[in-house]
Amino acid sequence: MATALITGASNGIGLELAKIHASKGDNLVLVARNKSRLDEIKVQLEKQFRITVYTIGKDLSLTDAARQVYDETKSRNITIDYLINNAGFGDYGMFCETDWNKEVQMINLNITALTQFTKLYLQDMVKRKTGKIMNVASTAAFQSGPTMAVYFATKAYVLSFSEAVDNEVRDKGITITTLCPGATESGFQAVAAMEDSALVKGKKLPSAEEVALYGYEMMMKGKTVAIHGTINAILANGIRFLPRSVVVKITRKIQKKI
Repeated sequence: MATALITGASNGIGLELAKIHASKGDNLVLVARNKSRLDEIKVQLEKQFRITVYTIGKDLSLTDAARQVYDETKSRNITIDYLINNAGFGDYGMFCETDWNKEVQMINLNITALTQFTKLYLQDMVKRKTGKIMNVASTAAFQSGPTMAVYFATKAYVLSFSEAVDNEVRDKGITITTLCPGATESGFQAVAAMEDSALVKGKKLPSAEEVALYGYEMMMKGKTVAIHGTINAILANGIRFLPRSVVVKITRKIQKKI
């Protein structure tokens, strides 16, 4: 029986991915700050799917938190077959006005924890010559993002990093899939304080369940970059043919508050 470790599993895409893996008979290691919420999910999934769920309450924006999670799974002899780095958040506003402390936490979570998790569990996967990793980026990864400058930059890192490492390990029996959703119906917008932006206000957004299912299917197929939604894929791939100065102006317009 395989085991999937999912970060940011208390809600949104992470929770839906947990449900999908559970429905396939996979045991779970769920990681998020809200331990009590994870324990509620554990009870529900174990009862419904007859699997084992291990929960770890951890703030992954803190230094070396990923190592601590890894050490805990190793101490319990839990082998991770699927690593899903889903945890992440954004912040909305002009860079000169936003909260530096929040941005440090964002960089630590979106970049540092994801990278450390990938390194630690990938080394074990290489030894076993099997395993799959999904790193959740965003369509934001394909261009610069005025009003969310740091967030867009962190997701560009996730895409670039994941593509490179996927290339390094494909001949070792491991695949790394970068999931790039567009705006999704989840708690992300509220945390990022961007509910009034033109990007999401009044829009019918894809559900977290829909995005999670797409991401799961693409990971199982071993796809390197998975952009959810036809329009998102066209836009993400099409912007390479436009001057970067034009793209950043368009993004600024889409991101503005209305």
